[in-house]
Amino acid sequence: MSVALSCLAGIALDALLGEPRRGHPLAAFGKLADRLEHHFNGPGGRGWRSHGVTAWCLAVLPLTGLAWLLGSLPTVGWLVEICLLYMALGLRSLGDHLLPVARALRQGDLAEARQRVGFIVSRDTRELDEQGVARAATESALENGSDAVFAALFWFVLAGAPGVVLYRLSNTLDAMWGYRNERFERFGWAAARFDDGLNFIPARLVALTYALLGQTHRAWRCWRTQAPLWDSPNAGPVMAAGAGALGVALGGSAVYHGELHHRPVLGEGEAPQARDIERALDMVWAGVGLWLLVLLLALLLRGWMHA
Repeated sequence: MSVALSCLAGIALDALLGEPRRGHPLAAFGKLADRLEHHFNGPGGRGWRSHGVTAWCLAVLPLTGLAWLLGSLPTVGWLVEICLLYMALGLRSLGDHLLPVARALRQGDLAEARQRVGFIVSRDTRELDEQGVARAATESALENGSDAVFAALFWFVLAGAPGVVLYRLSNTLDAMWGYRNERFERFGWAAARFDDGLNFIPARLVALTYALLGQTHRAWRCWRTQAPLWDSPNAGPVMAAGAGALGVALGGSAVYHGELHHRPVLGEGEAPQARDIERALDMVWAGVGLWLLVLLLALLLRGWMHA
């Protein structure tokens, strides 16, 4: 029961406080990661895969061990675990970033919508039309819902404070180092592979969750047929199932760092609009409630069986 209460407390803190505006631990971790990358990779990306593995271990493992130590403290360990879960979650942050995009689209302010969505996606948003902005924001809601919410909850339930810290730091390094370009092709390989491994099960649970909360048959069909075509083994199932559940078409061509990338279409239906951004966020929130309900029922059943 304590696990469910800790999850509920962490989610409540996130909903109430949102991300810390100053002194977020992940900002400090980002600076540490930059220093490690500069030391082991150097200008021009001279590091090899082994250097990336070493840097990943130095960045992640000591802090994971510290989380285990602090979470094991008598009396205050439970409070530490709740605080670490809160810092790892990004549920309210999703809404704080994406709802202004939907609002700007509704008001016909395309320039504002482009600017807002540019804060949260890596693609070039300067030339996007209204459908392109809505597509980018809807994709962000589905994928970041998986990465910044559901996967963090999964690893917290499975392994407590060290689990959620291990996952969140690994996911952050993937966002910083996991690029397929000249600088990170070799050095960032470890960060990308570790993140793929940690997200493998959560991503498929999220895809199932999205499917159950929307147009289930369509979501399952899109997941089965379209996800294998996506370049990410975890984002593919999440976004294909999510797009199918919402009944919209995502994916397609997009410009990243000045290069046009032709991505497969995910989902079925019309191009997304402002309301679909809000529908995607509602589905993430509903999914969190469903996960908490399943966790509570599982804990009650386990207690009943051991009674």
